Amino acid sequence: MSAVIYPTTNLAATEQMIIDRGEGIYVYDNNGKQYIEGMAGLWCTSLGYGNKELIETTTRQLEKMSYTHMFGGKSHQPGIDLADKLAAMVPMDNAKVFFGNSGSDANDTHIKMLRYYFNAIGKPEKRKIITRERAYHGVTVAAGSLTSLAANLTHFDAPLEALGILRTDHPHYFRGQQNNESEAAFVDRIVNNLEQLILREGPETIAAFIAEPITGASGVIVPPAGYYQKVQAVLEKYDILFWADEVITGFGRTGNDFGCTTMGIKKPAMMSFAKQLSSAYYPISAALIKGDMYEAMIAPSAKVGIFGHGYTYSGHPVGCAVALKTLEIYQRENLFQHAATVGNYMQKKLQPLIQHPLVGEVRGKGLIAALEFVSDKNNNTLADTALPAYIAQRCQHHGLIVRPVAGTSIALCPPLITTTENIDEIISKLTLALNDALDMQPSSR
Repeated sequence: MSAVIYPTTNLAATEQMIIDRGEGIYVYDNNGKQYIEGMAGLWCTSLGYGNKELIETTTRQLEKMSYTHMFGGKSHQPGIDLADKLAAMVPMDNAKVFFGNSGSDANDTHIKMLRYYFNAIGKPEKRKIITRERAYHGVTVAAGSLTSLAANLTHFDAPLEALGILRTDHPHYFRGQQNNESEAAFVDRIVNNLEQLILREGPETIAAFIAEPITGASGVIVPPAGYYQKVQAVLEKYDILFWADEVITGFGRTGNDFGCTTMGIKKPAMMSFAKQLSSAYYPISAALIKGDMYEAMIAPSAKVGIFGHGYTYSGHPVGCAVALKTLEIYQRENLFQHAATVGNYMQKKLQPLIQHPLVGEVRGKGLIAALEFVSDKNNNTLADTALPAYIAQRCQHHGLIVRPVAGTSIALCPPLITTTENIDEIISKLTLALNDALDMQPSSR
């Protein structure tokens, strides 16, 4: 065993698969076996592996300027161009962009900018943040506190109270509905719970509400119709900012430019990006805020002498150049529409799996989906958490990489360049794995 401490891994079960190379939507292990990368790595390799344009862009930028920073008045053209490009794309007024290296640090940056902003406008008490049960927003100390998954909180002693983290209901109807209530009644109940939380805590103490438009690691939760419209109405009523975490859903994943577009979220005050921003060819993230927030921060920073936040690699010129080229490819190749078309095909091909004895729900939008597993379809009793892990292993055996998520589900998130023929191959391998798992069930023996 090597000296690596592995991320998001059972430390008693490491180095079970060594990925050696990739090409298109496929990766190959060190024994030469081919797999469809059905998770686009970690929801990120949108353009697949071995994209020559991105490799050439990386090389050219390394040769021209391998590194320079953005501290103390310095800048560079790739960073300026990328910020302007993003600001023109997003559904925000006069957006301003702060660059980092990962989705986690983008969300950390937002927490700091929220505090800076409300201090600047004379509302220092407005610092609490509402996240949701089953949320995932990263793993750093602050972003990890916004995350609600047990594995990311246990043993880490997250400073929830110090950071003012509040939690409200997750919007997953399949798991969250009570007494056979309708989807509309479910939405009304959990949005009312949100409003009551705000009133108990005091609206004057709450800065923002954070949500992934469609969740990723928490199980690809697609909220029911009307959820975000009603949430935004409550937030506007109490002067609370909407913060869209688009680290997974940004740039075509849901079949639109942003998850906000897909889910009908209007003009968020803040947006977080990473992953598909560079197709994972270079680490880069972006934390965007609306223009009036930025304007309020200028005078305080001048008084101090600097805006005292920034990373060594904020706006790394290579990362910015790669991200610019990635966005160019998306637009030139019409990949958001491609993702919508192939995504609709994937969702349609997945739907018949709801008839499988182990599948309780199929959900998703565009090229992101999840299957929820049950032990009893009559009352939707959730399966043991060992079942998704076993199904993922069987998928891997058949040459497909998927990911167990949220305890009782597996997720699919293939690259945006995936074709309908690739989807057929994915469904075939997934079906084989489901049938393998069914054969292992006690009632099937």
